[in-house]
Amino acid sequence: MSDLAVTQADVTDAATRLTGVVRETPLLSHPALDAIAGRKLLVKAESLQRTGSFKFRGASNAVAQLPKGTSHVVAFSSGNHAQGVALAAQSHGLPATIIMPADAPVSKIKGTKGYGAQVATYDRATGSREEAAQPFLKKSGAQLIHPFDNPHVIAGQGTAGTEIIAQAAAQGVQQADVLVCTGGGGLASGIALAVQGTGLRVRTVEPEGFDDAARSLAQGSRVTNAATTGSICDAILTPSPGTLTFPILQEHAGPGLVVSDTEALRAAALAFTYLRIVLEPGGAVALAAALFKGKEQNGDAVIAVATGGNVDAEMFARILEHVPIPDAADGTSAW
Repeated sequence: MSDLAVTQADVTDAATRLTGVVRETPLLSHPALDAIAGRKLLVKAESLQRTGSFKFRGASNAVAQLPKGTSHVVAFSSGNHAQGVALAAQSHGLPATIIMPADAPVSKIKGTKGYGAQVATYDRATGSREEAAQPFLKKSGAQLIHPFDNPHVIAGQGTAGTEIIAQAAAQGVQQADVLVCTGGGGLASGIALAVQGTGLRVRTVEPEGFDDAARSLAQGSRVTNAATTGSICDAILTPSPGTLTFPILQEHAGPGLVVSDTEALRAAALAFTYLRIVLEPGGAVALAAALFKGKEQNGDAVIAVATGGNVDAEMFARILEHVPIPDAADGTSAW
């Protein structure tokens, strides 16, 4: 019997609980992306999930199982978990307070408020989100929904993996690495649980300088990033893997992958060009690894989870600067 905090059965239960609540997002492909990746590439478009990211899955599963008597929901997030919790709480008639870094994208702060939540900010370079949350958690009936170290959140995120199994098989893919954008590891660990026993294997993907999951997996113990800011991939900048998520990744995931911010921008540009989906940089790192780190992968197919599309207009303008320009001479494209 596994001693992990979350099991595959928990993911199965979450999938039943969330039927009709979350969207089944599509698994997309395009020959041009296959050519760049050097293999068949399938993209799980979680940017099309409610609130614009996969986070609504875990938030909904967690809010649905809050203790009786809960009167207030508290969460901390740079934006995607914030919006997922805000909408989930609103759907259950609960007020929510979300602790967000002051430098979070304006669109994410506005989106969180738009779902009815109160927002309190802190300086992520000098402050602690846990400390910032304490005054609100002292209120009677308040419950914290952690962005990744929560069993119900992990199980909820894993429902994306449940969908991937069936969707990939329908496209003739039963063996492949599943590349997952990774911060604290809630989505990666949830999907890893979902796909265990199949021919699919999860691999974490992170931005350079914030590759705590990859380094932790290589070392065999949790390590911490030296910096907390400095990448455009704000959605996945966490200090270290979670205490609940890391053991799952140790048992069920392969080696981690790392990409540059520029590669994330290029991947987001290609997603817009060929799949017509909008991705934020942090939501595009898995696709970047699938496209540009082919030498570090094996197999005839790869699956990349495009985790979020909550991007400011200014950042999206930067992404569009990386849209490939067709070469009329031979029909190919270049940057």
